[in-house]
Amino acid sequence: MQLDFKVKLNEKLYVRDPEETDMGKQLVKAAIQMMADLGYEQFTFKKLSQQIGSTEATVYRYFENKHKLLIYLIDWYWAYVEFQVMFHTNNITSAKEKIKKLIDILVWEDNMTIQFTEVDLQSLYYIAIAEGSKTYLSKEVDENNKVKLYQPYKDLSMVIAGIFSSYNPAYKYPNSLASTVLEMSHLQYYFMQHLPRLCDFSKKKSVKEIEVFLEGLVFGVLDKK
Repeated sequence: MQLDFKVKLNEKLYVRDPEETDMGKQLVKAAIQMMADLGYEQFTFKKLSQQIGSTEATVYRYFENKHKLLIYLIDWYWAYVEFQVMFHTNNITSAKEKIKKLIDILVWEDNMTIQFTEVDLQSLYYIAIAEGSKTYLSKEVDENNKVKLYQPYKDLSMVIAGIFSSYNPAYKYPNSLASTVLEMSHLQYYFMQHLPRLCDFSKKKSVKEIEVFLEGLVFGVLDKK
């Protein structure tokens, strides 16, 4: 299934909007593939420029540094997830079923039939899992927050918190639960792949097991008297 999705990210993330040129789009596409393969620490603008057959100066014409590029990619991912949640829960009237659907979307690996133009969503998903927390676990977090570089993440969390509140309006901590579920959906998958003794899942198990765990957690909290 292919969905029509457009997003305008914060202008402070880039020097020049990569969506405006073919080179910019090529740069972002290559960055997603390379960062998924190499990891954030080993990824460099020099390697990226070699991959796209250009120069480092070209890359710097679009992004100030690789941390801004990482935030750009993760912001795009969170905006896309919010779009998915809104799209797939719009016609669901039951708040309980909405919660189940959003958890299914967050644990995204089993939704590989979803396509979007040339963006490698699978690689972007893995980047979000392995590198996403590095966007805000930095010394620049407060400065970045002031200029709203984390807005897509906050927007998605607020949408999820709203769904939790519609299920149980009396629950006092919907925002904390929303951000916890967002992070946990990624951490449990990461642990399953790399640090299995930190979770109750293994590579042999379906990611659906993570969804079952998250549903139990959410409803266990929201249904508590």
